[in-house]
Amino acid sequence: MNNLQLIFPNQEHKLMILDYKNEFILNNDSMDGSSGLRDYNDYNEWLDKLNNQLKEETTPKNLVPSTTLLAIRKSDNKMVGIIDIRHKLNNYLFNFGGHIGYSIRKSERRKGYAKEMLNLALAECRKLNIDKILITCDSKNIGSYKTILGNNGVLENEIPENDRITQRYWINLI
Repeated sequence: MNNLQLIFPNQEHKLMILDYKNEFILNNDSMDGSSGLRDYNDYNEWLDKLNNQLKEETTPKNLVPSTTLLAIRKSDNKMVGIIDIRHKLNNYLFNFGGHIGYSIRKSERRKGYAKEMLNLALAECRKLNIDKILITCDSKNIGSYKTILGNNGVLENEIPENDRITQRYWINLI
């Protein structure tokens, strides 16, 4: 590991983020951990949202403070993923979403980036004084639960929701 760096997005990243978004749209793929990037047509509005969500007082009432970071490959400066760290949990996140959501672009999957990205995000969680991290995934998502287990995740339980089962893992950082 040590192939990636996590960076808070800014204007310089616009083209790479739009390219990332386009790859997900073309593949009709779920863009998790992107703080709603898919829903924004205006890049600056999305950046404003990310900045507002950094602090409790500027986070919309139905959301929790969070930090969204780009996973950039050091060797060629390519964006391979995006990860969202939620600073605390509300009821929904406690049951289904967890502290961390992330995605890897389809062309970069199965290369170990998710495991490294999650490991780097855990270091960011320590900086935010979050000692115990909840991370969830669909029970059918083999890559995600292997990524979580590879970062010392311990399965607490599984919660059925409609036609899926959400697995809830805890990672202790102390």
